[in-house]
Amino acid sequence: MSRDVEPRLLRAFVAVAEELHFTRAAVRLYVAQQALSRDVRRLEAALGAALFVRTTRAVELTVDGERLLPLARRVLTAHEELAAAFAGPRPLLVDLNTDGPSTARTVLERARELAPDCELMARFESGLTHAAAEVVAGRLDVSFGYADGLDPALRARLAQQPVRYEPLAVLLPDGHPLAGRAEVPLDALAGETVYAGAGNPRTVEWTGLARELFAGRGIELAAPAPVAMGKEEFRRVMAKTRNPVLASVDFLDLPGSVKRPLVDPVPLSPLSMVWRKGFSHPGLHALQQAAAQIAAERGWLDVPPASWRPAALTGVPGGG
Repeated sequence: MSRDVEPRLLRAFVAVAEELHFTRAAVRLYVAQQALSRDVRRLEAALGAALFVRTTRAVELTVDGERLLPLARRVLTAHEELAAAFAGPRPLLVDLNTDGPSTARTVLERARELAPDCELMARFESGLTHAAAEVVAGRLDVSFGYADGLDPALRARLAQQPVRYEPLAVLLPDGHPLAGRAEVPLDALAGETVYAGAGNPRTVEWTGLARELFAGRGIELAAPAPVAMGKEEFRRVMAKTRNPVLASVDFLDLPGSVKRPLVDPVPLSPLSMVWRKGFSHPGLHALQQAAAQIAAERGWLDVPPASWRPAALTGVPGGG
């Protein structure tokens, strides 16, 4: 067995082990599938062990592959840390979910003040389910959202820091009977069909939170529909469907609609910051510090009376 194993070969192995699909792993690493297969064969030859069972229908890890996976991850993490220690910090890619006012943007702006020598680059991935997979794959560094709503296997690869219990609001089309109210009691939405991203694979965690919130209240979840991109397209779809839209209170104002906070109870969306386990960067430390500072200053992690949170946090079915 060769004692020298190139990190590239371990990267190829880890990608295939996590995707269990050579084509998806090749896309993830931006390499040709033939090159990826060749690297895996080279690693198997160097170790003197078969790492995958390949059939025409599936790819599975062998016992040796299962044994290698945690070791390979640790080696790659150490390699990244070594490179970072001598190359200086690269730009940190921070997903804010949406390009507009938000809790995440507030944290990012404070972190830029705390670490002016770091380059913190904003990205807008429109959903934590998608962004978290990008973080695990190394194409993003940090994202924000309802982390407890992620698939457990994906969540297990992430570290997280609670940032805020975000009060929720509803976007109502102009002229809607509830639009004249300063705030909307949750039960006033009974009989309404509310859009919360159903069918959007990027926002599965958000749709799940909405489904739990609406359960037993006579509020229907709008059927899957193409995502409206851009303010003008949103206005057109809102005017056509007349469906209210679940949002956070900080969500940007959009044409053709009014935003009203939800009350009785106040629904809270638990917003966390997530990053890859084992990842370290000065910009990440600044984000962690910024989130903690602002949460303390503004009471972001206080739970007001007569509020609702999902059962993942309360342990009570139906929230509380």
